[in-house]
Amino acid sequence: MRRATFAAPFAALSLALGGCASEKDIDLSSYVQDIEPADTLYNQGLANLEAGRIKEAIAKFEAVDRQHPYSEYARKSMVMSAFANYRRGNYVDSINSAKRYVALYPSSEDAAYAQYIVGLSYFRQIRDVTQDQKEARQTLEAMDEVITRWPESQYVEDAKAKKRFARDQLAGKEMQIGRYYLERREYVAAAKRFRNVVEVYSDTRHVEEALARLTETYYAMGLASEAQTAAAVLGHNYPDSQWYRDSYKLLQTGGLEPRENKGSWISKAGAVLLGT
Repeated sequence: MRRATFAAPFAALSLALGGCASEKDIDLSSYVQDIEPADTLYNQGLANLEAGRIKEAIAKFEAVDRQHPYSEYARKSMVMSAFANYRRGNYVDSINSAKRYVALYPSSEDAAYAQYIVGLSYFRQIRDVTQDQKEARQTLEAMDEVITRWPESQYVEDAKAKKRFARDQLAGKEMQIGRYYLERREYVAAAKRFRNVVEVYSDTRHVEEALARLTETYYAMGLASEAQTAAAVLGHNYPDSQWYRDSYKLLQTGGLEPRENKGSWISKAGAVLLGT
């Protein structure tokens, strides 16, 4: 079978080299790649993975994909290569392999798993909120795909958990930038960031502080009604909060107290927080 497969290219090669060297000077076998059966390579990859030899496992899985590109083992190897690269911390390679699998086999039984690996690879790269949160946004997008396209898969619950963490990171980044502007007395820019937390990331732990910061920011801007509304919504949702007590005291220094303006965007956002 091998002779038949490789006869034509080698015959052409012999003709091309015929004017330069005699037939006995050319070792055609040196041009033949040693191809192993797909199942052998795949099982060797699994054995290496089980033994913790992840680099060797990746090499075997990639060999299957390269030498037997249209086989069932190549399809399986693509997923295993993504997983092995993830285990080794090669997140870029893991993402590329997993995305390629999803693109080629979107309806296969392992498609949800491959997409989940994409999300995990981004998740492992999320940085501290003082740094750029690109990976947090990518985690959200990847895990949303898992939840939306494969709602019955076993990876949905963890995808939701990873998504919550990523959203919390993004809200934390908004708070960090908002506090920076507040310290510099750039109140309009600060209010924009705190408002984004309340409206977009209302399911995160940062909403409580964001409402308190809005109280502080609007009070500093002389927008008494907005400051009072922010404090009132904070009190409705977190009555025992230290942030609420601090906001209440701040308003009292100006002879004010929490009072909700139902026409304010803060009041509407508060209704969402309360689930009404």
